[in-house]
Amino acid sequence: MKPRYRAASIPLMFLLLVCVQISLAQNKKLPNVVILATGGTIAGAAASGTQSAYTSGAVGIDTMLAAVPGVKDLANIKGEQISNVGSQDMTFEIMLTLAKRINALLASNAVDGVVVTHGTDTMEETAYFLNLVVKSKKPVVLVGSMRPSTAVSADGPLNLFNAVGVASDPASAGRGVLVVMNDWIHGAHSLTKTSTTAIQTFMSPLRGLVGIASYGKNDYYNTPTWKNTTESEFDIASVSQLPRVDIIYAYADMTGDLIDSSVANGAKGIVIAGVGNGNMNKVSLEAAARAAKKVAVVRSSRVITGTVGRNVEVNDDEMNLIASDELNPQKARILLMLSLLKPRTTGEIQQLFYLY
Repeated sequence: MKPRYRAASIPLMFLLLVCVQISLAQNKKLPNVVILATGGTIAGAAASGTQSAYTSGAVGIDTMLAAVPGVKDLANIKGEQISNVGSQDMTFEIMLTLAKRINALLASNAVDGVVVTHGTDTMEETAYFLNLVVKSKKPVVLVGSMRPSTAVSADGPLNLFNAVGVASDPASAGRGVLVVMNDWIHGAHSLTKTSTTAIQTFMSPLRGLVGIASYGKNDYYNTPTWKNTTESEFDIASVSQLPRVDIIYAYADMTGDLIDSSVANGAKGIVIAGVGNGNMNKVSLEAAARAAKKVAVVRSSRVITGTVGRNVEVNDDEMNLIASDELNPQKARILLMLSLLKPRTTGEIQQLFYLY
């Protein structure tokens, strides 16, 4: 019986070997996607599946991937842990590390796209920063969740599945940095978080969606037109620190001393989250004009949608101020920080706000 068993096992072993080789060949044809994890709610955990309190950044990338059935059918995936923080604790040190790692990965022919897992609180800031400093047209996709990984009906696994689908799709290339949340594909320039807790928190109120992601398949509507990635002039290859830029929130009957204090405490730029069309009251406007003699001052708006026009209700030319155009205060801060990496006139910075 033993010789007969051994003889029968040879064809079986050969068949298994062929199947393994076919499987490996198929995997080699899949796109190669690297997932860079930074933490956030998508990596969060709670004591139960039905409580609102949780700890961000509690699980690692391998645990997240294990919760996403079928994701490895979309791409050959490699995961790296860049940080593991709630995005309220995101720093420019982490952003710079992340951007430099993305640039290094995408410079290789062995990498077709990158996914970044990130908390939603500051996701739009990191996405916009990467949009300006990544030096590749290959897809870079940020993804997060509004419910922790332990929640009943957690949204993270499908979001991550769709993000890998977008990052591995050749049609995603050349559209700048993208954000995938709740089946929607947003451009980094336009999206903003609109709800503290709702699953459909991200909107692109002015320009609309870039496309839709549905179970790994994508339908694109448009390509963002602003300069980004390979067309961007901003280079952080040798940058280790960004200049300080403060945001000051405008309100009824505000005083100008916070603007004065910002300059006195070392800010190199100030963004005013103004009322309406980037407005502020008389004393604050006078303080902004004083500040603009020493540092760059941008008028943005606390209003969630709309543009801030130049020389509308404020004489920007006379006061040497910059209008943020479509950028909200948090994104205006990112662009101003990068703009200040080299000397520029107010007019030159204003042009950057129109281009980026």
